Amino acid sequence: MEKMWDERYGSTDDFVYGTEPNSFLKEILPSLNLQPGAKCLLLAEGEGRNGVYLAEQGMKVTGVDISQEGLRKAQLLATQRNVKIETVLADLATYDFGNEKWDAIVSISNHLPPPIRERVLHAIGPSLKKGGFFLLEGYTPRQLEFKSGGPPSEALMYSEAILEKAFGGSDAAIPPMSILRNKELVHCVKEGAFHTGDAAVVQFIGRKS
Repeated sequence: MEKMWDERYGSTDDFVYGTEPNSFLKEILPSLNLQPGAKCLLLAEGEGRNGVYLAEQGMKVTGVDISQEGLRKAQLLATQRNVKIETVLADLATYDFGNEKWDAIVSISNHLPPPIRERVLHAIGPSLKKGGFFLLEGYTPRQLEFKSGGPPSEALMYSEAILEKAFGGSDAAIPPMSILRNKELVHCVKEGAFHTGDAAVVQFIGRKS
């Protein structure tokens, strides 16, 4: 998997998903009232557009990705924007999220095989500080109709039901989280060459109780 991402990110000097932050993240961030210096973990951070944006807002950012090329470009973008971010080369199948460590965890277009996805979702609650937030935007199976980006397999996608089960159902992660948003929708995405056009996504906001 890392070879595929290294090839994608390393194929051009351009930022293949652009340099602007995800629109959902940008929309929601002010309402979270995160304080300067808040510790934010970004999963599958790639070329750094979301982490750099959070650093520009005064957050202390750690971005994790499996691609060395992606993280190299993330640091390049941070330098261009005069901010600092920490980048960690790691596989989310084995990454140690820590315990009560993060004020916010952000997962944008982080599509994983189901066993790894389940591990990651169940690590969110314990690794957040009390009152910490989890934000996710990911493609849903309906995205296969649009062909405007995302993985080619339904098994790698998210849904309201998957997130409800992980955070609000009988099999919910412990400690519990309050679900503030869990909604499937179609909206226009403009994120570089690989994410452009109408897209079917699920947007999730949870807060650790």
